[in-house]
Amino acid sequence: MRFAPSPTGPLHIGGVRTALYNYLFAKKHEGDFILRIEDTDQNRFVEGAEDYIVESLNWCGIPYDEGPGKEGDCGPYRQSERKEIYREYAEKLIESGQAYYAFDTAEELDAHRKDHEEKGKTFIYNWHNREKLKNSLSMDATDVQEKIAKDDAYVIRFKSPENEELHLQDIIRGEMEINTKILDDKVLYKSDGMPTYHLANIVDDHLMAITHVIRGEEWLPSLALHYMLYRAFGWEAPQFAHLPLILKPQGKGKLSKRDGEKMGFPVFPLEWKDPKTGDISTGYREEGYLPEAVTNMLAFLGWNPGTEQEFFNLQELVEAFELERVHKGGAKFDPEKTKWFQQHYIQQANTEELTNSFLEFLKEKEISAEKNYVHSIVELLKERVVFVKDFWEEGYFFFTNPTSFEPKDAKKAWKEDTPELMKELRDYMQTIEDFTSENLQESVKSWIKNKEIGFGKVMMPLRLALVGALQGPDLYVIAEKIGKTSTLGRITKAIETL
Repeated sequence: MRFAPSPTGPLHIGGVRTALYNYLFAKKHEGDFILRIEDTDQNRFVEGAEDYIVESLNWCGIPYDEGPGKEGDCGPYRQSERKEIYREYAEKLIESGQAYYAFDTAEELDAHRKDHEEKGKTFIYNWHNREKLKNSLSMDATDVQEKIAKDDAYVIRFKSPENEELHLQDIIRGEMEINTKILDDKVLYKSDGMPTYHLANIVDDHLMAITHVIRGEEWLPSLALHYMLYRAFGWEAPQFAHLPLILKPQGKGKLSKRDGEKMGFPVFPLEWKDPKTGDISTGYREEGYLPEAVTNMLAFLGWNPGTEQEFFNLQELVEAFELERVHKGGAKFDPEKTKWFQQHYIQQANTEELTNSFLEFLKEKEISAEKNYVHSIVELLKERVVFVKDFWEEGYFFFTNPTSFEPKDAKKAWKEDTPELMKELRDYMQTIEDFTSENLQESVKSWIKNKEIGFGKVMMPLRLALVGALQGPDLYVIAEKIGKTSTLGRITKAIETL
């Protein structure tokens, strides 16, 4: 199996899903997962894109077995380093009469297109007109050789059959038929000495012994040409599977970078800084997502296991994955479902690792805290968070005294008689020696009962005093964690402020 991206920018999550499906299929069938960099279009090459692709695959937990930096028997793995190989195979097609040299200039082809448009027709370079155009099919062989000898610019085109019904097979979409009379004679080798995608990927897939090609449905229109190329070389074609599009959250149209920017979610695995513009696009890693959550989410964008199970680790995905269970229709992206996966995996995550991550977060805020203390807070709040940064949102009051009080909560909790009541509570709590949550709960409850007042009259303002808002976990646990001095100090601050 191979994943063959172009280094033209950051890897979209649609590309990551393609890589994931290739990885799962390869591992399930004890095959190799190869990374091939398809950089034949040098005009669109973007510095740093290849490194980004490699780092993205590694972060997602789906590293390649062979590829750049992991040399195997199939290298080199950048198509720009395989130019001479493609030239040889392009010449073989010319020798067998299944390709030809074409010398038409861009201006001449434009003129043909405009002429056809004026007559209400569409210009297609194929059997219909190729012998009227400037190529080795219409020209004298001597003239052709002279042009080549003079280094005249030319391309090599595939010679499509004139009128043949092709029967194509796709694992996901079943059997398809297409007549070759509507196909154009695609360029296989460009005038800059580089192959097009069509030639390069066929040659590479054959030489790398690729048995299955899993790719996006945008390549479906090229399937006929690729079948014909395999046949022209006398090679057995691999089995093809074209994946459905990942759609916008609204369900109409392909998910784009702009959708993520508008709706506030990443569409790239890692942060990307455009080397030309300096624009920064956020990534799942930088947003705090765990790689397990991202791969689990992506696996379900277009595939299902046929069971009720939704949470799969990578090995379980390998065991369950079947191409036959990939959907034909597009898969609607759901940012909230991604968060749902994330919440599950952060709850399953190792508390020690989460503690270390949260310690880094606190360090950035210039807040120092003992690791054991932070560990206990992480353990306490783990069920409430989606991201590591949420430990702060849910538990900032464990690390810093409230500097203000939520106005709506203050209006609800702090009444005219509250200050006097809080003074009495503070004085009573001053006498409590055993400041554990269990003893605090028993003692304060007993004090409230003796005063014959409602629990809400005490507990709501107490929470407001300790937290700054009516939120947070068990109030007695908060008091135990922050300690007696801080608890009494916060009550005093609330009395003075409110």
